[in-house]
Amino acid sequence: MLHYEVRKTARDSEAKPWLVLIHGLFGSLDNLNGIARSLANDVNCVLVDLPNHGLSKTIELIDYPDINQGLVNMLAELRLARAHFLGHSLGGKAAMYFALHNQAACESLIVADIAPVSYPHRHQAVFEGLQNVDLASVTSRRDALKQLSEHVKEPPTQQFLLKSLYQHEDSWQWRFRVDEIIASYPALIDWPSIDEQFTNPTLFIVGGDSDYVTPDHQATIRSLFPNVKAKVIHGTGHWLHAEKPTAFNKIVKDHIQKLSV
Repeated sequence: MLHYEVRKTARDSEAKPWLVLIHGLFGSLDNLNGIARSLANDVNCVLVDLPNHGLSKTIELIDYPDINQGLVNMLAELRLARAHFLGHSLGGKAAMYFALHNQAACESLIVADIAPVSYPHRHQAVFEGLQNVDLASVTSRRDALKQLSEHVKEPPTQQFLLKSLYQHEDSWQWRFRVDEIIASYPALIDWPSIDEQFTNPTLFIVGGDSDYVTPDHQATIRSLFPNVKAKVIHGTGHWLHAEKPTAFNKIVKDHIQKLSV
């Protein structure tokens, strides 16, 4: 169900820790490739395409149990008993759900700018913009930008989405399945009631200018992840790993190295 790519260290890969990297909504595994590159000498990485994203399988409706099962199957295919997990945004929710249901398989958890809570609908303009792009009539990336920008006004969001637009033979296509993601969106912004706790080390990395993780979320986070620490990267928003990659990657590397001693 899940497409993934493995990046092993050049030397002593069998002795190195493993890290699974999970991207956010409307992304692909390429979004977190910079993290994998920064860890190339020290950590084996597995970059994952979520369902309906990248090269992963198209599913009409997806939820966190579906994603969880895909991750379980992936570890089995790789013959990995344990790995660290890092997820950004939607990928962070997927990683949290996995950790809470598979503690023995999750050595530690790194969550980038998302909380284990239900969120309000934040993406209506994005949905309308994507649906406004008529791929059959698009002849250039500029055409797509013009149609997208009728609804999506923020240039960073425009550019992020257009990274997933590519030309295949004579037609333009998205690297995600718009209709299926919109259909699954209510389940993805929700968060199920979970009684389990994940007691292994957990690190939340938060954008200082983002409103995705707030003080109101702290009690819920600590109730599910009692062994939690937090780092704030000031001057960044929700895309903290892309806005300040050096700081973000150092935090991730330090976290894994401390646990690997």
